[in-house]
Amino acid sequence: MKTVTVQELVDRFSLEVLAGNMQTDRTISKPWVHRPGLEFVGYFDFFSHAHVQVLGKKEITYLHTLTEEERMLRIGNVVRYHPPCFIVTGNQEGLKYLTQYCDQEGIPLLRTPLATSKFMSLVDNFLAKLLAPEITIHGVCVNVSGIGIILRGKSGVGKSETAHSLIRRGHRLVADDSVVLKKLSSETILGTHDGKTREFLALRSIGLINVSRLYGRGAFQDETRIVLDIELTKWEEHALNNDLELEPKFTEYMDIRIPHIEIQLQPGRDVAGLIEAAANNWYLRQQGYSAAEEFMKRLQDS
Repeated sequence: MKTVTVQELVDRFSLEVLAGNMQTDRTISKPWVHRPGLEFVGYFDFFSHAHVQVLGKKEITYLHTLTEEERMLRIGNVVRYHPPCFIVTGNQEGLKYLTQYCDQEGIPLLRTPLATSKFMSLVDNFLAKLLAPEITIHGVCVNVSGIGIILRGKSGVGKSETAHSLIRRGHRLVADDSVVLKKLSSETILGTHDGKTREFLALRSIGLINVSRLYGRGAFQDETRIVLDIELTKWEEHALNNDLELEPKFTEYMDIRIPHIEIQLQPGRDVAGLIEAAANNWYLRQQGYSAAEEFMKRLQDS
């Protein structure tokens, strides 16, 4: 099971450690943070105690209104579940009682100057990506006009060369050779690199190039949501389909279906242009437009 340490959270968001500074090696295994509001009033049926606990202005203000005896009882009831850590937002003060309990139980108590909603959004995204189920596939990942695409095909078919042509047209490389796919939700796949190949593209007869150094920072991006799976194959005579509306095909990655297209390669064929057309056509379909439907309507109206 993938985990993140509390120390990684401290380093990533420059958090102030108020208590439990010797326990920042505690691990976090659940994405999404939790605000223990109902738990402070005694309701624990659905307490997400394995998640990072965020204490915003509402929670801290409520604790301040309690008597010392009530406050210690409420905090003790939550702390005994030993969540990975507590994070207080908005640089709130008057936390001596909370510091005492966290020190006793060895739970890190952290603080950030950021507002609760903004901080929770940042941490949720950070944890979701790091803890997401992932697989690595052989291929190339590109972002074409804001649309994430996987290019697959047999070794030597021309995936990297096609990616290079797309970069020359102003699009962006995400990963070459090893594409890391992360499942962020039941509908979302994120494509990224493995770190070692970041910004690198391997071209036959040329060698390794750094696309950011060669074409500028706009030639690369770290990640993209995958919405199209394109397989590059060798040309086969009479194998192309010229139907007005092709039957939808899909490729599954971690139980998520991604629309699949096959593009055959032939010398002189503008493959990069076809990929641009596929990306733009996918976008139009999301807007509810179908060229085939419009064409058939014109025929009917004529």
